[in-house]
Amino acid sequence: MTIETPTQYKNTPYIHDHVGSFLRPDALREARLNTPLDQQLADADFELQQIAIKDIVAKQVALGYQGITDGEFSRKWFHADFLVGLAGVDFYLSKGYGFEGVDTTAEDFKIGGKVGFNPDHPFFKSYLYLQDLVKSYNDPSIQAKQTIPAPSFLIFDSGRTDEYLNGYSEHYTNRQEFLDDVAQAYIDTALHFYELGNRYLQIDDVPWANIAQTLATTNDPEKRAKFEQYAEEIIYVNNKISDALPEDYTFTTHICRGNFRSTWLFTGGYDAIATFLGQLHVDGLFLEFDDERSGDFETLGDIWHGDKNKKLVLGLVTTKNSDLEDKGVIKARLADAATHVPLANLALSPQCGFASTVEGNDVSSDSQWAKLNLIKEIAQDVWA
Repeated sequence: MTIETPTQYKNTPYIHDHVGSFLRPDALREARLNTPLDQQLADADFELQQIAIKDIVAKQVALGYQGITDGEFSRKWFHADFLVGLAGVDFYLSKGYGFEGVDTTAEDFKIGGKVGFNPDHPFFKSYLYLQDLVKSYNDPSIQAKQTIPAPSFLIFDSGRTDEYLNGYSEHYTNRQEFLDDVAQAYIDTALHFYELGNRYLQIDDVPWANIAQTLATTNDPEKRAKFEQYAEEIIYVNNKISDALPEDYTFTTHICRGNFRSTWLFTGGYDAIATFLGQLHVDGLFLEFDDERSGDFETLGDIWHGDKNKKLVLGLVTTKNSDLEDKGVIKARLADAATHVPLANLALSPQCGFASTVEGNDVSSDSQWAKLNLIKEIAQDVWA
């Protein structure tokens, strides 16, 4: 199946872009909170979801964004819903994740068999609904952007529960076979999205932040070796996926430090992983740089790695509070970044999504749109 890719789509990531998730309407948020991860929404709640997605699409288009998502309204978590939809990945009740001062709900995933592609993955149906909405505008400059969690969530098991760890060892005795299965599951999934018409895929990746923080702080040589191995494995799987995709398919990754109710999991800059990130075969990296937890721009050049076809999308505007950033400060930071990487290879976005989980961050809806409008205005000025 061959679908022509409009020229405008090849500008991705866009100079003003966003990570993907938005604050849910109250009714949809409550419906999702009251529905276990492994169960479908009731019919009435599903109708609420579809109406909310139609509205969030309209708002993105009206604001002038080009990569349009469904706000991740069709899922509860940014990662777990997708992962349990793969073959060989199961849902289970865990202890939850401990963020800075708050815990998540106790829902999780584990390896329950050989990891593989699921042709009936519910994300495909969700994508088609989004794509139909985007096409209804008859505007060739906009497109449906699909976000999914990175394969590193299946590779990286540090700090996870016994159920997760044992799940891997029960089904694989060969680490290489496991890595190849994970890569192939993602390749087949991405290619199916492509067949459905998608040309912009973003993977969201928290484990890189864990690796960065650990490598920057540990004095344990055994632990360092283990985390460096994780980094090499993530690069191997990521590049195997990227190299299997058509040339006109934009493949990006978002390095996240955790995002739950305006809290975080990890701190620290990119120094310890910059050379690893520079090895990734991606068209763009969304990088968090919103506050002191994020480090500085000194290693941007190593991350960019001289790739004229790669953009670094700088998340200089936070989604963790409602305070609107100063336009002059953001422009100055972009000018600073451009001393390390050409401006043509930079772009601007929020630091993360506004609601990586159904709960959403502690920001107002008005602030959400004000921040996105600010990003657009700055980008239009800087890249004019």
